[in-house]
Amino acid sequence: MTRAAGNHGPAAAGDAPLLPGARLGVLGGGQLGMMFATAARRMGYRVDVFSDVADCPAARHCDRLHVVRFDDPAALVEAAVGLDALTFEFENVSAAAASALADRTRVRPDPAILHTVQDRGREKAFLVQHGFPVVPHALIRDRGDLEHAAVRLGLPAVLKTAAFGYDGKGQRRVGSRADLEAAWSDLGPGELVLEAWVDFAAELSVVAARGADGAIAPFAPVHNRHRNHVLDLTTAPAPLPRAVQDEAQRLAAAILGSLGYVGVGCVEFFLLGDGRLLVNEIAPRPHNSGHLTVEACACSQFEQQVRAVCGLPLGSPRQLAPAAMANLLGDCWAGGEPDWAAALAVPGVSLTLYGKSAPRPGRKMGHLTAVAATAAEAEAAVIAARDRACRRA
Repeated sequence: MTRAAGNHGPAAAGDAPLLPGARLGVLGGGQLGMMFATAARRMGYRVDVFSDVADCPAARHCDRLHVVRFDDPAALVEAAVGLDALTFEFENVSAAAASALADRTRVRPDPAILHTVQDRGREKAFLVQHGFPVVPHALIRDRGDLEHAAVRLGLPAVLKTAAFGYDGKGQRRVGSRADLEAAWSDLGPGELVLEAWVDFAAELSVVAARGADGAIAPFAPVHNRHRNHVLDLTTAPAPLPRAVQDEAQRLAAAILGSLGYVGVGCVEFFLLGDGRLLVNEIAPRPHNSGHLTVEACACSQFEQQVRAVCGLPLGSPRQLAPAAMANLLGDCWAGGEPDWAAALAVPGVSLTLYGKSAPRPGRKMGHLTAVAATAAEAEAAVIAARDRACRRA
């Protein structure tokens, strides 16, 4: 655990710790909110969940559920009466609403940070301003900007919406002028970001917790593999040189410090063939690639989120065993209910289902985690378990 500069604003206000029995709120009722609520209640906290739908994964794991729109500050403030602190499980919350809540209670991370990182243009501007390595890119406001950026950055490239993009949504790979025209028709008008195509060797991420006192506890970097732009498999420890792992942790800690961040966040990276790292995105919340910390680490990312939000000392991010995590998408239900007994017959494997009622192709329904003597063994076990569950040959 380290300490970093960058304490400023409300995150450094020195609030008194919130002890078990306090009431915590989480904006978002998905699986991240569910796992935050589970960790908080295990530690003795009461949890309110704010969701825009009643049938959400976190509904069965909280003390109170508020069904409310995330872009309605007045309704959110009214529902949040009596909360001691509030955090996020996803970033697509109105920054104005988050700021209104911050006038009434402790909000971690600070809404100003949410405003920065929920928009790709603002996020990249922050990274460039602070000297962090990023993919060459250009902000696109109209067709002229797009034409000039395509010439400057070259093709292929990736066109992305500036806001409300995740799991590959709101982005298109463009390899030709025709692709560029089609992508503009699909994603524009509105603010976009064009990124140069990066021929990366690997994708990795670092989940880290940062306390109000500046203490930073980064988890070990994990190796991520995606399928159709959705995270498919995460392995830890990542099969990367120690120098790369150290640099990834250093960059993640420095980014959270520069933001004055309090809470748990994730920094995603591209690893280039020459060993350099480029920051891809910042997630101001726990992350899919950190799910394996529940089974594999001394303190999970969700307990760290509770500790950071409440002003408690951070736990140890030490990994106790090599692990791998495989996402379970709705596609696994195509042939009927998956064979969970067959999956759980694989030694070292555990199952987490999110309780979503309707399995749809591409929808995250749960995940499997495996722990083993080596990362390779954990990876093989979790793949075998998922193949059994989904009845794959």
